[in-house]
Amino acid sequence: MFAGWGKTDLKEVRMNRFLSLAAAFICAGALGVTGGVSSSHAKEKIRVGFIGPLTGGTSANGLGGRNSADLAVRLRNADAEAKYEYEMVALDDECKPNVGVQQATKLATDKEIIAAATHYCSAVAIATVDVYHKFGLPVIVWGAVLPDITYRNKYAEVHRVNGTMINQNERNAELSSSLGYKTFAVIHDTTDYGKGHNKYFSEALAKHGGKIVGTFGVTSDQQDFSAELTQIKSLNPQAIYFGGLTPIGVRIRGQMDKLGLNTVLFDGTSGIKSDSYIDGLGKLAEGSLSFIEGAPTERLPGGKFFLEKYNDQNYPNPPEAYGGFAFAAMNLILDTIEQVGPDRKKVQATLNKVKDRDSIVGKITFDDHGQNTVALITAFVVQDGKWVVWEDSEYASGKRKLPGQK
Repeated sequence: MFAGWGKTDLKEVRMNRFLSLAAAFICAGALGVTGGVSSSHAKEKIRVGFIGPLTGGTSANGLGGRNSADLAVRLRNADAEAKYEYEMVALDDECKPNVGVQQATKLATDKEIIAAATHYCSAVAIATVDVYHKFGLPVIVWGAVLPDITYRNKYAEVHRVNGTMINQNERNAELSSSLGYKTFAVIHDTTDYGKGHNKYFSEALAKHGGKIVGTFGVTSDQQDFSAELTQIKSLNPQAIYFGGLTPIGVRIRGQMDKLGLNTVLFDGTSGIKSDSYIDGLGKLAEGSLSFIEGAPTERLPGGKFFLEKYNDQNYPNPPEAYGGFAFAAMNLILDTIEQVGPDRKKVQATLNKVKDRDSIVGKITFDDHGQNTVALITAFVVQDGKWVVWEDSEYASGKRKLPGQK
């Protein structure tokens, strides 16, 4: 829907048309299951897929992503000019690689599924790329950030609209160093996701003169971190860098409090940028950092529109940090099917040529590995129970101090 935007006046025309379509859709009462609107001329029904963690510790992000992709389908089905009627098949990967492979295989072997928006968890996304390549299913990753997902192989079926953890960690090291933090202990999960964050943060920190005093790998289901945190306390770092997802982040930050590590900064990745991180910690979340690709949703091109239409659907969950990317991924899939028809090979070939396509997350251009370059990284800090853009926070202005900041 956003793919054809050109100059400002054209954007306005298309946005007004989009708003009119959405209003017509709502008036039609299509607020239930994803599907089409009634028409005297039935359209061919096309099936597309979505995969994300719909249950488990990272389900908040998965549900937000699913709803956002679902919104793209609903709005397209409300468009009288759309050639097809779309049905989205949503599957739960539980943020577990083995489950993800099963679900990816289920989608990829179903020839009625033309393309799919897939995966929030990097450990799952990297485990499934061979499946999509083997069965020829074009996919667009909407949330997973491990660089190897697109760069380990050169699979024509695999694309990604969000950026990678490389730029995240460069921005992290730059900001934390500028704030006076020079010594860090690293805790990362032992998946490819956590190992990748450890690698790229360590490299970036070294460029800024920082020092890592200790590195600790933990499992994704680990409950007790007292041994690691006790060792870290003896190392006396100024900050703990955490490369992992929300469930472990909540447990570690909570146990830091019990061991008297409240004067140590908790410096997280995009993996903790979730309302559930704050919900799980309450006041202990205050002053935590997180870094994510792109601008905040409300500041994205079309972001206000997206949030308004998302809220109109009365989804029980917020879109979360990567909802805008899931919406953009599904819109790009639908645009492509509208352009070339419901043919996997044609969809894949067209996606591989995407260049300077407008979307709510900004321009999308896929390089020769299917990777979109998202240069902008936004830093967030928890302030008064909310994730606040760093530059807008009282911490950035100096009115407040982060833990351990002089």
